[in-house]
This record gives sequence, C-alpha cells and structure tokens, in this order.
Amino acid sequence: MRIDIRSPDDGVAATLIRAYFTDIVGRYHSRAADAAEVDAAMSSSPSADLQAPTGVFVVAERSGAPVGCGGMRVVDATTGELTRIYVDPAARGIGVGALLVLRLEALAAQSGLSRLRLDTRSDLVEARRLYARLGYVEVARHNDDPYAEHWFAKALP
Repeated sequence: MRIDIRSPDDGVAATLIRAYFTDIVGRYHSRAADAAEVDAAMSSSPSADLQAPTGVFVVAERSGAPVGCGGMRVVDATTGELTRIYVDPAARGIGVGALLVLRLEALAAQSGLSRLRLDTRSDLVEARRLYARLGYVEVARHNDDPYAEHWFAKALP
C-alpha cells in the first residue's frame, strides 16, 4: 500500500473526492445520489484548505490503483481536523481506512499538532467503528455542521 500527499485538485484526488461525496450523499438519502446533489455538496464544502499551509490531502494506492483518500485541515496551532476519509467499496475491509488515518496522524504530529478531531454521521457506522478502534473518543460538538451527529477527538503522541 502506498499513501502519498497530493493536491486535492490532482486528477486522481479529485476523482476520489467526488466518489466520497457520491457515497455520503447517497447514504444520506438512502438511494443513489444524482450528479446535481453531488455537485451541490462539493460546492458547499470546498477542498482548497486541504493543502499546505492550511492542511494536507493523501491518496492511497494498492498495486498502482487508487483505493482511498483523506484530508486534514489545520484548525489552530494545536488542532487538526480529519475530513474526506474515503475507501473505495472494492477495497473496504482490508485496512485502507486505518492506514489513511494513521498517515494523517503522523503528518499532523510532524506539523506540530497535538490533537485531531472529526465529525461524522450516525449512518456511517464503519467510520465510527474505525475511529473508535484507532483511539478517537466521542466529545462535545465542536462545529455547526448540520449533517454531523457524532464528534470525535484524539490526542496525538
């Protein structure tokens, strides 16, 4: 497995970000998402801050094929926020999500951050399980995202 830093505007990264939004919009509506819904979700949540100096974006490849992505934005001098954690359905269940989060944690720590946080929804059961398994604990609400239902945080070593 290879996990590299990429610009969110990179063609492969942009394709994975679109797949992420297609997945979460479809899950939210309990049906396949249409292109207009995905476009609207993407425009309301831009990815520009997921590159230096305000963040980082990574892409996971397995045997040369992109299988997942994730981002981290800097919130303040000590805190980062995970976002856009996505694993292609064909690669789920083999540890890609954990590797993505661990790589982002390492990059956050290298940047001097001491804490990561994130939010997620109740229907994203696999994500909540992953975060709990990696040591994230539920905390009080830290944003006003209307779709967020669970908030997590983790102190970095």
